[in-house]
Amino acid sequence: MKGGVTADSSTPPIQFMRGILPHARRFHASSDCIPMNCGRFRLLHHIRTGRNTQVWEAIDDSTRKKYAIKLVRQDHTDKSVNEMLKREFAVGHKLEHPRVIRYVELGKFRDNPFLAMDFYGYPNLKVLILQDHEALAPLTAEIIKGCVEALLYLAKENYVHRDIKPENILVSPEGQIKIIDFALAQKPQKVSALAGLFGNKGKVQGTPSYIPPEQIRAQSFNCQADIYSMGCTFFELLAGKLPFTGFNTQELLMKHLRGGIPSLEAFNKNVTSDFSNLIRDMMAKKPDDRPTVAALAQAIKVVSIFKRTPKPNKPAVQNEAS
Repeated sequence: MKGGVTADSSTPPIQFMRGILPHARRFHASSDCIPMNCGRFRLLHHIRTGRNTQVWEAIDDSTRKKYAIKLVRQDHTDKSVNEMLKREFAVGHKLEHPRVIRYVELGKFRDNPFLAMDFYGYPNLKVLILQDHEALAPLTAEIIKGCVEALLYLAKENYVHRDIKPENILVSPEGQIKIIDFALAQKPQKVSALAGLFGNKGKVQGTPSYIPPEQIRAQSFNCQADIYSMGCTFFELLAGKLPFTGFNTQELLMKHLRGGIPSLEAFNKNVTSDFSNLIRDMMAKKPDDRPTVAALAQAIKVVSIFKRTPKPNKPAVQNEAS
């Protein structure tokens, strides 16, 4: 996984699409590339392809309801991906909250599992930041509020997402969000000092641009890990660029471990000092130095994000027909 660099551009008001990446190849299901059906679900449109899986828009013809289907890529033979999907469903199907995507079914096609989830037909936050992060300013408070509500719920259910990032946050035109992709989610874990030093080398899991120091070191983790990753996400939302970048993954990870936390105010002059300090606290190197989820939820109620209230985009944010 690579930590990319976001681009700041002066584009027209954001066009909300069906979760499609700007340059993704969009194609229909066919016998040449992918099966037309996965169980009761008929595949309609390709949404995106990851390292191990593909995500498709699908429909259950008996109910006419749409779903998102996540299945193993046909050219992928690593059986560990099958187990990953099963683990994702084991966590995801237990969760039910307006800010979390709903997992519906774990099915099987050609001996490989697939996941069916509710279809939320909007782009992820990374797409919108790349398109024009400044156009998101009128929605920022709602996006942040929704993200913190999701973290509160996960903490209540005693789960750590462990891969919070803009790509895993879907955003509607009104700023309503849903957290997706629970492939790395786990209960909080306590790791012994010796295991952290000797037993977990080479097992780092997460996305380098947003990963907390304790995940890099394969140490004990709890909900404070998601606070760090969400801090990096909020930084990118408001700055239009990542808090840390590097020439390679190793350099990037070292900045998460030891690099100074950049000031958000330096990249967005309209952000208040109080909110910039809150983001800095969320990105503290030590988990105990970060605010708890409950404290964060209280803080966003009283801390102003902007010095001047952003004006709504004209024309208004709109859906784009597929």
